Amino acid sequence: MADLNFDVVIVGGAAVGSSVAYHLAANPDFQGSVLVLEKDPTYQRCASALSAASIRQQYSTAINVEISLYGITFLREIGARLEVEGERPDIGLHEGGYLFLATPEGRPALEAGHAIQQRLGADIAFLESEPLKATFPWLATEDLAAGCYGRSGEGWFDGYGLLQAFRRKARSLGVTYMAAEAAGVEREGDRVTAVLLADGTRVACGAVVNAAGAGGPALAKAAGIEIPVHNKKRMIFTFRCADPVERCPLVIDPTGVYWRPEGEGFLCGLAPPDEEDPDSFEFEVEHAFFEERIWPVLATRVPAFERIRPGRAWAGHYDMNAFDHNAIVGPAPELRNFHFANGFSGHGLQQSPAIGRGISELIAYGRFTTLDLSPLRFARMAEQDPVLELKVV
Repeated sequence: MADLNFDVVIVGGAAVGSSVAYHLAANPDFQGSVLVLEKDPTYQRCASALSAASIRQQYSTAINVEISLYGITFLREIGARLEVEGERPDIGLHEGGYLFLATPEGRPALEAGHAIQQRLGADIAFLESEPLKATFPWLATEDLAAGCYGRSGEGWFDGYGLLQAFRRKARSLGVTYMAAEAAGVEREGDRVTAVLLADGTRVACGAVVNAAGAGGPALAKAAGIEIPVHNKKRMIFTFRCADPVERCPLVIDPTGVYWRPEGEGFLCGLAPPDEEDPDSFEFEVEHAFFEERIWPVLATRVPAFERIRPGRAWAGHYDMNAFDHNAIVGPAPELRNFHFANGFSGHGLQQSPAIGRGISELIAYGRFTTLDLSPLRFARMAEQDPVLELKVV
């Protein structure tokens, strides 16, 4: 194949990469050509297709709250924003809310996070133990001090549908998608000049966006840069309950177990402790993890969950930033036209609208023009300036 030439090459065509592509192509100030490389165009094993596909404002850091405030606005308006030839995508956005629960020990952190959320305009209610029980009577609250509930702006949606809507709109605006794997990059001084494909094709370019998910660290290494991003397996289990559990939000138990409605039943999960969370690239479901770690918490917190019927389960991967569990966004200091969109640690889908917009601004204008994403800059790791997010699920 002859060498190719594009102004921007985006490696990774899932939600984040396709959001960058869409925001670039939709920007009237950007007239360049865009290529998206996706090694698995079926998206069967990408995080966007396998996650719990939720969005929340309940973070403990301002930047994450602001990213999600734009995210929910985008998702609410997705039909108009991503319409193609009269067809408006519907991702089934359901603003059922998040409910973070806290014991007396966890109450100060809950209060601190709520203060930040309120200051930024998120619609989050702080519920003392009695209002908490009155609002969610199916909940066992004896050991709880309080809860924070998202009255609007939080919920869940069709993550695969969002990915496809970004992709279809980007293609309609002239973005080229190619089923190919990026195997390396060429550098000259402080710039990337080309992306090298696994089949030997050379793609000359003016800028590169690393949105490769699980492949992000390898692509960064090919450019001569190490990023502390690791693949961590996460399992999602589904079940049905014989008794009604009405108006159930996405609930985060103090133990870390979470659950939410899904169809006629529920889905749930839990991040294992660090010592039991090795790097992983396999997709095997460990059913004993549900039976031994998750179900006992479910049955204790919601007595109705004592009688459940387990359903299907699946495994996917987080690209986890080991430094502070937050994304790495923007250029490498020593390679200014190589942009990171990596290490989302489970937040990639909900953050994809704001991250795509921000990266597109860096490429089009050389700076952020809407939301300043610089707290997520690559250099913060060398500067030992972590984004200390306390609400990692």
